[in-house]
Amino acid sequence: MRVLVYRILLTVLSPLLLLAMLRSVLSGRETLHDLAERFGRGVTRSNTRPVLWIHGASNGELTGARRLIETIRARDAALALLVTVNTVSARQMVQDWNIANLETRLAPVDLRWVLNRYLSAFRPVALVSIENEIWPNRFDLCRNRDIAVLVAGARMSERTAMRWDRIAPLLRGTVARTIGAVSYLSAQDAASEQRLVQIGLDAERLLPRMNLKSTVSATTAIKLPDLLTSAFPRNLTWLAASTHEGEEEIVLAAFRLILAEHPTARLILAPRHPARGDAVEAAAKIAGVALARRSRGEAPDAAPVYLADTLGEMGLWFRLSCVTFLGGSLVARGGHTPFEPVGYGSVVLHGPHVDNHAAAFDELAAARACEEVRDAQTLAAAVSGLFNAPEHAAQMAQTARVALEPLIETHADLDAFWTALATSTGISTLDKPAPD
Repeated sequence: MRVLVYRILLTVLSPLLLLAMLRSVLSGRETLHDLAERFGRGVTRSNTRPVLWIHGASNGELTGARRLIETIRARDAALALLVTVNTVSARQMVQDWNIANLETRLAPVDLRWVLNRYLSAFRPVALVSIENEIWPNRFDLCRNRDIAVLVAGARMSERTAMRWDRIAPLLRGTVARTIGAVSYLSAQDAASEQRLVQIGLDAERLLPRMNLKSTVSATTAIKLPDLLTSAFPRNLTWLAASTHEGEEEIVLAAFRLILAEHPTARLILAPRHPARGDAVEAAAKIAGVALARRSRGEAPDAAPVYLADTLGEMGLWFRLSCVTFLGGSLVARGGHTPFEPVGYGSVVLHGPHVDNHAAAFDELAAARACEEVRDAQTLAAAVSGLFNAPEHAAQMAQTARVALEPLIETHADLDAFWTALATSTGISTLDKPAPD
């Protein structure tokens, strides 16, 4: 009875869910094959290896979890990994990693008949869910089958907690049963930890905190093509990273203001979802700013704005830019991780909405190693100011690295997670150090 209300609501809303998925197919964002995959098409187990199910929402979450996944593979090469994602772009990204014995699929919808097919076919030894991917039927059915559920780097913002509070009177039993299915959980920060305990998580199931976004390596040895190096002088190049709808217009307006003071300045514009490339190009035309697109193979020096509408190349853009504006922060999306740009030595600018990584931004703000902007005028002023003071920009970048150092996870910090995973699965190799 405790999940009955949720199951009834999901059943009632299923036609709307299917219509939304069909709309994605009709718009060309997905195919009928993708839609069928979400409903469990082709869920057959191809080998007898024990299977570990890992689930992450999209590119950002899986990028953060990559080190975790690769370490699992290094600790037990015989373990089969099933990685599920919510988006087609994330599926392609994980496939491109070419990790042995890893299958990537679009995640099953949270319907019990679909999930039962999944669980019967793959028979996972455990489910590792990344960040805030908490699904009632998925977790409940795993518990019914004695499949351990671990949540790595769990995040719950104040806004999300308020949303849970609003639905609690209607779905109190569902919330309790879902949270009760969690075997172990490592929160991203102290605030998330506290909010999760408040909604019912047993504090004894908490593991040491884990911020997966802080484990993303900034590979400073990354090879920069000569064409990009010559097209983007670092001291006059800035990046608008992971922008969302409503932000590109602000960024482009700011760039026009910057050009008045720095006529040779360059902007790399990397939307959060590359599929929005056409919409961003249209916004640039309205703004009267010339733009070249990476996805079309256009020359990077053909226009002052370079639209980086591709996947898996963000490291290049951080490396090329002395200043990075982090998207999702001028609109209420909670902002994106500052760890990557800081790791590449790029100064971070952001809007007021940074709840998703509040602890990191608090540290940066306390050290005066980032700058908050509110609109096109303040964004332009911040970028131009840093262009005019390269030594100050370099000092801010260095200060930011030092400020975030205490938050950056080390392999030793993950020992408790490996022990919990080994205990849950019965696979002792997961508790042993990975080979060098």
